[in-house]
Amino acid sequence: MVRLMKPKIRLYVEHPLGDGQQVSLTREQAHYLFGVMRLAVGAEIALFNGTAGEWRAEVMEAGKRGGVLECRDQTAPQQMPPDLWLCFAPIKKARTDFIVEKAVEMGARRIVPVQTSFTNSERIRQDRLQAHAVEAAEQCGATYVPEVAGLARLDRLLADWPQGRQIMFCDEARVGRSSALTGLLAEGGARPWAILIGPEGGFSQAERDRLHELPYAHPVALGPRILRAETAAVAALTLWQTYLGDWR
Repeated sequence: MVRLMKPKIRLYVEHPLGDGQQVSLTREQAHYLFGVMRLAVGAEIALFNGTAGEWRAEVMEAGKRGGVLECRDQTAPQQMPPDLWLCFAPIKKARTDFIVEKAVEMGARRIVPVQTSFTNSERIRQDRLQAHAVEAAEQCGATYVPEVAGLARLDRLLADWPQGRQIMFCDEARVGRSSALTGLLAEGGARPWAILIGPEGGFSQAERDRLHELPYAHPVALGPRILRAETAAVAALTLWQTYLGDWR
């Protein structure tokens, strides 16, 4: 039996996928496939929609303003990441993009920008960050695209916090102390979790006090040195995935 290689180009589509299913392309998708990547009729690409796994599709029609693909076979099952949110304070544009990209690659299910007392950015382009999440999923082979939520104030987010979801609270005040993994391991990875990363200026004392009062918030240190926000996000995701996530 000859095993066909997976197509190198992957594309996220908001369209049902299945054996023989045809998918109409948007103008932007057609431009990317036929104008930028120079694909033609008969070429194969990989499609995913976040719920039906990955499918090999063949180009049936190719034009400057549109095109049609047809699903041939499923090349990967749907794989959901752990029920993990990444909550972080937005920073400069390129570094926020980096955090979103790495959150997708490392298996966050939802990405939540939060506004804290010392957050430098007072607004985000949610649509742009969501598009960046899609691009990251296309590149890393994921079959799921995390939702990028709108910017939320930390106090309001905590006031409406869903019951049962634990928080791994990365507290820069604990630098040089034990990472306190014992508490995390005791809770286990089966229940929903969130990782909370503070802004470049750190959490305010009032925010830190509030978090320490919450029975479901578990403060951890990320080593003996203070990390930049984007480094802290990657370190925290790595720590959680190693001990509680799907890397075990």
